[in-house]
Amino acid sequence: QVQLVESGGGVVQDGGSLRLSCATSGRTSTGYGYVMGWFRQTPGKGREFVAAISESGRNKRYANSVKGRFTISRDSAKNTGYLQMNSLKPEDTAVYYCAAYYNVLGVFRQDEDDFDYWGQGTQVTVSS
Repeated sequence: QVQLVESGGGVVQDGGSLRLSCATSGRTSTGYGYVMGWFRQTPGKGREFVAAISESGRNKRYANSVKGRFTISRDSAKNTGYLQMNSLKPEDTAVYYCAAYYNVLGVFRQDEDDFDYWGQGTQVTVSS
């Protein structure tokens, strides 16, 4: 089992920045690396993919809506992932979730169903 705890959410003005953190704990060493991802959800809608980073940190993927504004990263020594969000817009307002899965197959995937472990979410509100 892997536990994920997000932090760093809050209220920011249009054009501002926030950095989300995702601290992992529990059984993080199984012989397989784990992919980390960020998703977001607004009321009445399903979770939307935001970004994902491979177990090595070398490969990253972003939703078109955040490309060029958000940066995903990870510090394996600290078992922590990050989502740096710049040039925030009101439409970025959502609950942001950190997620992870052990990449047993060695294929970098980013669908919501691929992720086995989820954090509790952190609210990000961008005011206009």
